[in-house]
Amino acid sequence: MTAKLTFYTHPYSRARLTRWMLEETGLPYEDVLLDFDTTMKSPEYLAINPMGKVPALRHGETVITENAAICLHLADLVPEKALLPAIGTAERGACYRWMLLAAGPLESFITARRHGALAPAREAGYGSPVDLLRTLEGAVAGKKYLVGDTFTVADLYLAATLSYYIQVGELEATAVFKDYVTPHLQRPAAMRGNAMDDALVRAGAA
Repeated sequence: MTAKLTFYTHPYSRARLTRWMLEETGLPYEDVLLDFDTTMKSPEYLAINPMGKVPALRHGETVITENAAICLHLADLVPEKALLPAIGTAERGACYRWMLLAAGPLESFITARRHGALAPAREAGYGSPVDLLRTLEGAVAGKKYLVGDTFTVADLYLAATLSYYIQVGELEATAVFKDYVTPHLQRPAAMRGNAMDDALVRAGAA
């Protein structure tokens, strides 16, 4: 049995992605619901995450922040679920590749474009927007899974990220993206996680 897991969250945040991953693991965890600009910036929470952002995960006495790091760590806690390929395999490296592309270049590109300040392609981690989007479409075109023939944490991370950006109008809902994302969003763990966060929204989380 793993040490206690405490999940710091808000339903209108990136923490929805971590919620899905927690539900995939089947591990017990405790929720701590925070509010933007108040409890998320309190001295108590800043001692946990000095960035004053969610998600954060406390595993025993250790705090882990950043969605990709949390999801990779959680995958390692349930090796029997094979949410990551075996250590040392090329397939595991491919999972890292796609997760960190989504967490880094893709998110940086979307944020920069939204605020009208794209960096020169040679300097930006996301490079040329055309190249980035072509790379993403090529990764998922005609595929059920990103790596191998089973669902991994990389599928969870990319499907959640793409679906969110499509939902808010930051990415075009191309047939390629929709065909890849839709089946993953119908996984029981994804649906449970969304239902939990939607219930928090209805209860007045703001």
